[in-house]
Amino acid sequence: MPPQFDILTLFPPLFDSPFSSSILSRAVSKRLIDVRIHDIRSFSTDKHRTVDDVAYGGGPGMVMKPEPIVAAIEATQISGKKVRRIYFSPQGRPLNQKHLKDYLAYDQLILLCGRYEGVDERVIENFIDEEVSIGDYILTGGEFAAMVFVDAVSRLVPGVVGKEESLLDESFAPANPLLEYPQYTRPPDFRGSKVPDILLSGDHQKIEIWRREQSLLRTQKKRPDLLKK
Repeated sequence: MPPQFDILTLFPPLFDSPFSSSILSRAVSKRLIDVRIHDIRSFSTDKHRTVDDVAYGGGPGMVMKPEPIVAAIEATQISGKKVRRIYFSPQGRPLNQKHLKDYLAYDQLILLCGRYEGVDERVIENFIDEEVSIGDYILTGGEFAAMVFVDAVSRLVPGVVGKEESLLDESFAPANPLLEYPQYTRPPDFRGSKVPDILLSGDHQKIEIWRREQSLLRTQKKRPDLLKK
């Protein structure tokens, strides 16, 4: 059974493009992953389809109400399956390459996308298993974090990426915690900038050594914090 992503959002049209093109589109069409979008507003019970309200205690902005969110979670969650309910928040655990494979252990991933000033805390306390952050910055909504999450996790599903061995050399891959070495293609000389001779030599052993050196140098220059780890 392919991993199922159920995305709860106030803005379903935002997902039309990301999941209808490129690798994710092919993965969906081949049934390697299952992505379902759910409009939280459809779970509101009043005639105005209200999903937010002012915050107790005052303050700027609106807060997403618990009733439609919880109704959406309960209607979406598959009984008897291994489910992980995730809320995207800057307060959550930073999304990291080494953690991504953990999510493949679940049959269903329910992804809650917050808006405005966030969601009622009682939702997080009682109906969310984990808060996840994609970085120390603020987005206009959790939809963009959900797109990143689905893309990053899906790439680890067998068959989604054409040559799975290519995943081993990528930056942050478990087998290679360094940044990836530089890549080149034709032409060998572009406006006076040439491809390193070693890559044209055909000596695969020397090429592997060069790539390892370049990974170390690139990591030292761009992300020295990774070397400390």
